[in-house]
Amino acid sequence: MPRMSPSPAYADTTPVPVVNCVAYSQDGSRIGEITLDAISDVLQEEGTFVWVGLHEPNEMLLLKLQEEFDLHDLAIEDAHNAHQRTKIETYGDSLFLVVQTAQLIGGNLAFGETQIFLGERYLVTVRHGASLSYIPVRRTCEQSPELLAYGPSYGLYGVLDFIVDNMLPIVRDFRQELETLEQDIFAETFKRETVKRLYRMQRDLMTLRLGVAPLQDVTSQLVRLHPHLIPDDLRAYFRDVYDHVFRVNESIGTMREMLTAAIGVNLSLVTYGQNEVMKKLAGWAAMLAAPTLITSWYGMNFHHMPELDKPWAYPAMIVLVIGVVAGIYYGLKRNRWL
Repeated sequence: MPRMSPSPAYADTTPVPVVNCVAYSQDGSRIGEITLDAISDVLQEEGTFVWVGLHEPNEMLLLKLQEEFDLHDLAIEDAHNAHQRTKIETYGDSLFLVVQTAQLIGGNLAFGETQIFLGERYLVTVRHGASLSYIPVRRTCEQSPELLAYGPSYGLYGVLDFIVDNMLPIVRDFRQELETLEQDIFAETFKRETVKRLYRMQRDLMTLRLGVAPLQDVTSQLVRLHPHLIPDDLRAYFRDVYDHVFRVNESIGTMREMLTAAIGVNLSLVTYGQNEVMKKLAGWAAMLAAPTLITSWYGMNFHHMPELDKPWAYPAMIVLVIGVVAGIYYGLKRNRWL
């Protein structure tokens, strides 16, 4: 029988990386939590399988799992190093998946990833970086033992569905923030922080899309291929995940277009505002240039200047300057330069 108490070899050294290790019977019912050393004992029983959840494990722990499940060396190396692209790879009778994850932490988008090992008798999830625990997924799956009886592939569906569904609220939050920023975008005064925030949002969405877009191909393969691991009765569930991934990818694309438009509108409004200021400055400069030009003639040291000897010359010159300035002002006002 599987041992239900902590193993001495792992009781003190790896309590945190091993989130849980649970065995299930052939009918999908939960046998209970087991130690890593008890995995081989459980797998000797007909129809049982094991679901292991890890969080940023060390190399020794991964080597232990490799020994228990006969995992491929390259997959173990990827799981240890992390920072992998979203992908699905086949190693013999098992699958190795890498899925990008994301979380909003303090208003900032943080990224992580999950490596998944899927075999006929096991499911291993390895979380790195920003990623929610899959304990709620496990509990949800355990509430449907008739589906869990299909094996670890149903647990894989639960994990993928959980990851994708957590991305939709992130896109919605970005949309709500963009609506909040619209007041600053259309404000008369330029705010540097608004443009910086729009750029950061666009950068985060680009990174998120790089993780989501390849997931369409991953879920598509799970819908069509790998019959030895994915029962036909579960393919409809993976098709549902594919639809969710498609929705998220479309939402991200729409948000990126909206952000690009918002940045363009903001910069256009700033340029328009600067042009309006320059037009007003040019208009006032023109009005100042007219009297300056007229009076500069009378600043020249010539003996014979028009009307210098006439008593009405000075007030007439004042009236002329005022008339010219008024005419320029009226023309500029009419053409909306002032």
